[in-house]
Amino acid sequence: MKKLFAPIVLVIISCLNTFSQVAQKPNIIIFLVDDMGWQDTSVPFWNKTTSFNQRYNTPNMERLAKAGTKFTNAYAMPVCTPTRVSLLTGVNAAHHRVTHWTSPDQNKNTDHPDSVFNAVDWNINGLSPEAGIPHTFHATPLPAVLRQNGYFTILSGKAHFGSSGTPGADPKNLGFDVNIAGSSIGHPASYLGKKNYDAPAKGKPSRNAVPGLEAYHGTDTFLSDAITIEALKALEKPINEKQPFFLYLSHYAVHTPINADQRYLARYLKMGLDSVEAKYATLVEGMDKSLGDVLDYLDNKNIAKNTVVIFMSDNGGLSRTPPRGGKAWTHNLPLKAGKGSVYEGGIREPMLVRWPGITKPGTVAGQYVIIEDFFPTILDIAGVKNPELIQETDGESFVKILKNPSLKNDQRELVWHHPNRWTPDEGPNIHYASAMRKGDWKLIYDYKKASFELYNLKSDIGEENNLAASNPAKVKELAKLFTQKLKKWDAQWPTFKTTGKLVPWPDQVIKQ
Repeated sequence: MKKLFAPIVLVIISCLNTFSQVAQKPNIIIFLVDDMGWQDTSVPFWNKTTSFNQRYNTPNMERLAKAGTKFTNAYAMPVCTPTRVSLLTGVNAAHHRVTHWTSPDQNKNTDHPDSVFNAVDWNINGLSPEAGIPHTFHATPLPAVLRQNGYFTILSGKAHFGSSGTPGADPKNLGFDVNIAGSSIGHPASYLGKKNYDAPAKGKPSRNAVPGLEAYHGTDTFLSDAITIEALKALEKPINEKQPFFLYLSHYAVHTPINADQRYLARYLKMGLDSVEAKYATLVEGMDKSLGDVLDYLDNKNIAKNTVVIFMSDNGGLSRTPPRGGKAWTHNLPLKAGKGSVYEGGIREPMLVRWPGITKPGTVAGQYVIIEDFFPTILDIAGVKNPELIQETDGESFVKILKNPSLKNDQRELVWHHPNRWTPDEGPNIHYASAMRKGDWKLIYDYKKASFELYNLKSDIGEENNLAASNPAKVKELAKLFTQKLKKWDAQWPTFKTTGKLVPWPDQVIKQ
């Protein structure tokens, strides 16, 4: 009898283990990079390899692309905080009204003064999980929903969701169980452990000193490594307790200051890059090392098969000079312009997804997606159905694309709304411009000129051939849809200093 009983027990245990594996929710990692351009990688996101792809050394991005799906039409907002708020809420920036980067100082408008327009009434204090906080968007954040559904939630690195003194400034208020080095700051004072990730002035610490990493002060540990090491340490708890985890590993790299990671500098100087661009390339390679460390960790812990890894950047690559080297607005070619602009160089991002058992290795998805899609997608992956949310979301889950990367939807409308003045200097549509994409068509509206640019991105990814004059019917169609979307969301809209009147809406320009 005992001889018969033993095999039955083994079968039952085996079945229970199998059931446990099936029932286990997948772990989810968002690997977010700051200011990384579409071309800042050895992985080509175009239909050909470019000189920029040959410049950068990102073997772990290559590794992730070979194992999963590469998105060639992935979009964020032109600057950082709007993207981050959209990711955590599923709401478009025109709708949540955090259309520009938030200052660490509460109630400070980061728009530079403009000679033509009054500053718009945007949510200058960012995201808030609590109601009644002035100049914030009140919403139910993604990590809070995941935590309610059994996930252990970790943020490591840049937060920049809200201004100091508001609830959104502290990631723990947004549903993160662990916060490593995240605060209201938008970039580090320094990447160097030897400098304590700080750049004091007149004996006072910089307001952009990175908090919470005192263990690495005075060491040679580069910031990208420090937040990665701490993130992986934090994973020990949920792994040991067999709890699914959500890790939001949000790099300060490759944002300024452009500090050299000395481990990689010689390679790029030998290429003949100027000193600034060589330093920038080291930030990219150090970020990629972090990705490799994460992928290795998942393999070593035998959890890679149940972990989804999503790689994304928060806006297009910085292309102003200085602080970049070389010629301005050329760092993302063939894409036009860069960070701050609604041209493709400011919004199109490198995006990779690996979901073992779902994504097929080495696949490419051409369907356009946008940052607010991350919210419903992650909830979809986590199996969260009908969550109780304060906000009305705008994103669409791209899980169906992960399962079938050949899917196409040319009817979807994407919107980028930036009614702000980013810098004191001028640049290609980096101030007071909004854009809409539907299918291969993209319409850009310049507020000051009250004029349109129309591009077919399938044939003109560099946005060089403005078709607005030759295709007025398409301009009219998109301008009407664009205006309807903006008004539905009650998007903030600039007024003229001289008259106080609203800038014409896109469809009003058509009628004039």
